[in-house]
This record gives sequence, C-alpha cells and structure tokens, in this order.
Amino acid sequence: MRQTILRTTALAAGLGMTAGAAMAQDIRFQCYSDGNECEVYDDLLSRFEAENQGVNITVDVVPYQAILENLPVQLAAGNGPDMAKVTDLGGLNQYYLDLAPYIDTAAWDEAFGNTLDWYRAGDRQGYYGLHTQLTITGGFVNATLFEQAGVEMPGEGATWDDWATATKAVAEATDADFPMAVDRSGHRVAGPAISYGAKFLDAEGKGTFDGFKPFAEQFVAWNEDGTMARDVWASQGGATYADAAQEFINGEVVLYYSGSWQVARLDEQVGDFFDWKVIGSPCGPTGECTGMPGGAGIVGFEQTEHPELVAKIIDFLAQKDIYAEAAARTRNLPAHQGVAAEGVTFEDVTPAAQEALSAFAADLKNVSPTAFAYQGYAGNRAMFGITVERLSQAIVGELTVDDAMTRMEDDLKAAAEGSQ
Repeated sequence: MRQTILRTTALAAGLGMTAGAAMAQDIRFQCYSDGNECEVYDDLLSRFEAENQGVNITVDVVPYQAILENLPVQLAAGNGPDMAKVTDLGGLNQYYLDLAPYIDTAAWDEAFGNTLDWYRAGDRQGYYGLHTQLTITGGFVNATLFEQAGVEMPGEGATWDDWATATKAVAEATDADFPMAVDRSGHRVAGPAISYGAKFLDAEGKGTFDGFKPFAEQFVAWNEDGTMARDVWASQGGATYADAAQEFINGEVVLYYSGSWQVARLDEQVGDFFDWKVIGSPCGPTGECTGMPGGAGIVGFEQTEHPELVAKIIDFLAQKDIYAEAAARTRNLPAHQGVAAEGVTFEDVTPAAQEALSAFAADLKNVSPTAFAYQGYAGNRAMFGITVERLSQAIVGELTVDDAMTRMEDDLKAAAEGSQ
C-alpha cells in the first residue's frame, strides 16, 4: 500500500523565483524506508520548500520491492518519478540525471569520493547519486546464548570455521535451532565469498565468478549439515530475497550474518530478551575478513521536467549540516567523509545500538577493495540474482556445486549479451 505525503509552501523566493511567481514546480520523490528515512527526508525537505516559493515535493512512500521491480519498469516506460531512493546504484545509471552542471563538483569529490563511482557506468562518468545510507555487512551474535552455553566467543581475527565450530557448540548446549544464518541475498554472501577467494571482476573490469567455488562448496555443506538455517535459502524460489532477522530476534539463531541496517530493528524488537553484539565479518582462507559495503542513495532522473530543481534538492540534502542531521535521526552510517570524520551521535538509540553502529563503522577499514569495486559494478544486480538462484538449487539438491558453477557462468554470459 502506497502512502503519499504532500507538502506545499509559499514563502521566501528561491531558485530565481520571485514572490509573485504563481507557477508551482511539482517534484515526485519515490522513497522506501528501512526505518524512518522517508519520514526524516519529508521533514528536511519541508525546509527546502520554505526557502523556495512554489516548490511542491511529494514523497511517495513505497515498499522496497517496488523500488527493485516497479521503478525500472516505470523508468523504461518514461513515466518514472523525478527522483528516488535506490539501491541498484550502477544498474539504473542509464536513467540518471547528471548533477554536475548544478553542483560544486569539487565539494562532492571531497565529501563523497568513495561512493561516487558506484553510480557510474561505462562512459557515463558524471555526478549522479547522493549516497545517503552507507551500509556494511557483518555478524550479529547472541551473547546470552554463548554465556548460557559456557562457550568462549571467538575473538578478533577468527575465521568462519572458528565461528561455525563455536556456534554449533552453543546451539547444542542451549537447544537453539540454528548455529548460523545468512540472508538469502547475493550481496550478503559476496563478502564471505571474497574471503574465500572469489574475484567477481576480471582484469578488464567485467563480471566473473572465478574463485567462487570454494565458498559455494562450504556454504552448501553448512546448509546440508545444519550449521546454517537451511530454510532461509531453501524455502524460496528464484532470486527472491529473504532474511533471518526474525529468527535471530526470537533467539533461534546464534550468529546472524546480515548488515548495519538491521541495528534499529534488533534494538527495538530484541529489547531485554537477550544481549547481542556486532562482530564484523569473520575471516576466510585468503586471510581477508571483509564484509560488503552498500546502502542506498538518492538520484534524479533525466526524464524530469525540472532538472535544475531536482539537482538543487539533492544538493541541499548533501550539505554537511543537513546530511549529519539525517544520519543521526535515521541511525545510518554516513558516506559523507566530513560527517564520518567528526562522528555521529545517533538519536533515540540505546547504548547497545550505539555500540553496534560504532562497531560497524570501525569495520569499514577492513572492507576489501574487491568488495568496493563489486558494489560499484553496474552488472552486480544480475550477478547477485544469479548467485542466489544457483546456490539455492545446490542447497536443495537440484544441482551439484560443479553444475551450479557452470550454470552461473552461463547465466552471466547470457546477462552480458542481453545488456549489449
């Protein structure tokens, strides 16, 4: 069900408009929330409207699935919104409005240099997206179960094997249902796969599944022997997303591998039920201990009738003070390097949540360059889907791991040919 928030103002002139300007400029912003993001943007944008007579910004709040499935269709048909919050960063590049003519590009380079490339593709190397939510994958551990089991929690530098051994011991001692669970997502398993040797991009910067097999073999084995919560991956078809947050919240999972966006949900729903903590990403055989960066950003679209206005709205949200307030209120890690350097005191969070968000922020230094490059690859959405579908088929026994790898490479070749 879509909620629409409409605001209008008629205050001080802006964008070159005079007090007598009667023509309204209507902007539609398609937005989804992991928590309270759309609500916060709605409030912040009311300030922009107050400074710009005749500007009406409608925030269309939609489910995340609508951003993944409906928005690309709308854009292809030429009837998309003026701007949107997206997660398929490079994949929608062909539709993006280049903000460069309307913003201070040097200031954006300084503030967002680490994420600007994520919105670029091919020869389209402009300034397309404001990265509003920097996320990183990592593990959440039920510390209470470890304490009840009398099992020592693995420390810094522990491997996936170390955690598998420890969580199985905890589950056995406490009758927890599952030692570990990982979201059914190609993005979520990408960091662990890199730590097992996956390359994802070849020397020419094209997608590849070279080096993915060692992780695939281990992941399938863990799902077969009960180390992983098998139903998370086996109960869905195709590339459908599923998480295991509720199972962790219910105390059924010892180690849940997801990401920083889950902190607010866990903080609210776990409450005093048990103690939990963030451990970052375990290490793999390569010695890397990497999660996957990611998140969401706000982009404008070329089809808008008001390109300068859309750019100015996005640039308003990019200003350091506005950006810092948004990060604090939405409890998201900042991609703005100046804001990150000064640190964020997140609003309305418990000490446990503040500690968890700080732990995720500290783990960003461990992210592999391969992970940053893969997140910025325009074809990663197709690769994420291929990963989920073929790994799931191996988990349920429809394919062997070798067959799954062959299918993955074939799928990737077909996807590349289809995009040409």
